[in-house]
Amino acid sequence: MNVEPQAPLVRWLGRVPYEPTWRAMQRFTEERDAQRQDEIWLLEHEPVYTLGMNADRSHLLAPGDIPVLQIDRGGQVTYHAPGQLVVYPLIDIRRAGLGVRTLVSALEGSVIEYLAALGVRAQCRAEAPGVYVERRKIASVGLRIRRTGSYHGLAFNVDMDLEPFERINPCGYAGLEMTQLASCGGPSDVEAVASALAPILLARLAAARLAPPRCA
Repeated sequence: MNVEPQAPLVRWLGRVPYEPTWRAMQRFTEERDAQRQDEIWLLEHEPVYTLGMNADRSHLLAPGDIPVLQIDRGGQVTYHAPGQLVVYPLIDIRRAGLGVRTLVSALEGSVIEYLAALGVRAQCRAEAPGVYVERRKIASVGLRIRRTGSYHGLAFNVDMDLEPFERINPCGYAGLEMTQLASCGGPSDVEAVASALAPILLARLAAARLAPPRCA
């Protein structure tokens, strides 16, 4: 008899420093067993630049006094800071019946669906993961899969200082402009955005088990 996977437990962690949270994701992934419920962590980070495992440091143009951390996700360089909603799906993708691409599509699609409800048209790009509004990037995606468990995830700009993005080539793209929800006429409270986005993401994850991945 097939048993439906239990829906992930959603946790709001508030504003937390990057490195201890990253290490906690690693521990969760290493220590989890077949019975442990998947979780989705929603949070904000203190200011930090992060570089993927194989990132080209030439994309880090002028970090100044903002800390730089090389981590174990894919992708190039990005920036985290208060005012940005970070979504970490800690999911056993094999048990959940998901592929990497379907998980990425669910993350992107949840932001696109949320923005559409606010009257903001957004899209993703097959060649460059993330979510874009009028060619400006509003959300970035970077994952790591270990022992069939996913961690790292989505960074959705809500209401933050975007100037530090000008000191890098965001996600490895020179000249890529960033935007944020508040600039699109949306709400500026990160926790409120997290509360609204979470059920959309849960529904998309459930639906992704039944449909092929796509750029939503």
